[in-house]
Amino acid sequence: MSDPSRPPALARAPLPETADVVIVGGGIMGLATAWNLARLSDKPLRIVVIERGYLCGGASGRNGGGIRAQWASETNIRLMKRSIAICADFATRMRINVWFRRGGYLFLARTEERAKQLAASAELQRSHGLPTRIVDASEVRELVPDLDVSRVVCASWNPDDGVVFPWPFVWGYARAAIGLGVSLHTHTAVEDLVTEGKRVVGVVTARGVVRAPRVLVCAGAWSPTITRRVDVELPSKPHRHEICSTEPLKPFLRPLVGDLQNGLYFSQSMRGEIVGGISNERVPEGLDQKSSARFLGLYARALSQAMPILGHVKILRQWAGCYDLTPDGNPLCGEVDEAPGLFLMSGFMGHGFMMAPIMGELFARHLLFDEERELFERWNLRRYREGKLLSESMILG
Repeated sequence: MSDPSRPPALARAPLPETADVVIVGGGIMGLATAWNLARLSDKPLRIVVIERGYLCGGASGRNGGGIRAQWASETNIRLMKRSIAICADFATRMRINVWFRRGGYLFLARTEERAKQLAASAELQRSHGLPTRIVDASEVRELVPDLDVSRVVCASWNPDDGVVFPWPFVWGYARAAIGLGVSLHTHTAVEDLVTEGKRVVGVVTARGVVRAPRVLVCAGAWSPTITRRVDVELPSKPHRHEICSTEPLKPFLRPLVGDLQNGLYFSQSMRGEIVGGISNERVPEGLDQKSSARFLGLYARALSQAMPILGHVKILRQWAGCYDLTPDGNPLCGEVDEAPGLFLMSGFMGHGFMMAPIMGELFARHLLFDEERELFERWNLRRYREGKLLSESMILG
C-alpha cells in the first residue's frame, strides 16, 4: 500500500483552457466527486480540480476523522450507512492505509430530555438496520471504564461507527482521480467566475481561465466567497472549530465519546493519542484557522471532568479548521437556480468529511445520469427561498 505519510506527487502542469467540469475545492468532497465522475462516465470527461492551497490545507485535513451513521434524520442515516461501507473498503480499493478503526460512537445523554431524543434517534437508526442501542450508565461504564458516569442518564451506542486518519483518505482520492485523468491544480485560487448572461461557464484564476459548462463549488466554508462573484448569497457561515491531540498513551479507549450537552468529543487514535474538541461559541467571525487559549481551557476542563484520569495528560498539538454552518443544519447541494451551470456541494456543518465518500458518488450519478433527484431537490439552496427548512439535531463540536 502507499505510504500514508506522503502526499501524492503533483506536477505543475499548465492549466487547461477548457473542461467538461471544473471543481472548485481540492478537499475530500471535490476529490471524491472528481474520482467518481471519472470512473462512472461512459465517455472520457475533462475534469479539472482547482485548490487554493495545498492538499489537506482546509477542513479535510483539520478534522478528527470521525465516521458515524448515528443521526436523527432518515436521509443522513441512509447516506452514512453507505459511506461507512465505502470507508471500510477504501484501503483495499485505493491501496493506501487510512487507519480505519471501528471503535464505535458513544453519545452521552445527561438530561431526561436528551435521553428521549437519543431513544427516538436510536429507534429510527434500528429501523434502517443499524445495531444502535440505548445503554444505561452502568453499561456505559463497562464500555469506557474510566468515564465519570455520575451525571449520565444513558447513551446511544453503535459499534459500527469509527475513525479514519484524514490525510491519507484525501491523498487516496487524489491519487485515484489523477490516475483516471483528472487534472488537479493546487496553490491556484479562483478569483472570479466566467458568465454568459446568468449562466456560469468557467472560472478565472491567477494562472488563467478555464471554461466549462458546469462549475461545482466544493470549497466548504470558502464557498460563499466564490458564489458572491455572481451575486449568489449563501446562508452558510464559517465557524472556527478547534481540535487538539495529546501525547500517545497505551490503548484503552475504543469508542469515540460524544457529549451532545456541551459538544465535547474525544477518541484514541491507533497511535495512542487522545484527539478531540468541544463547542466554542465565542470565536471570531469569518474564515479563521488560528488556535486559541480559550478553546484549550474549555476542552481541558470538560475532558478532565468526563474522564478524570486524563487530567494530567500532556497536550502535544492544537489546530483549527472551519465548519461550514447552515441555519437548518443540512447541506447545500445541486444546481443554483439564479446561476445555471453553477452547482453546490457545501454547507455540511463540519461533517462533510464523513459524508464525502457517498456524496461524491451520488453527485456524480446525478450529474451524469440524473439519478438521486429527490436528494438534491431536498438539499437545494432554493429551500431557503421557499421556506422548506429541514432539521438535524445530532451535531457535535
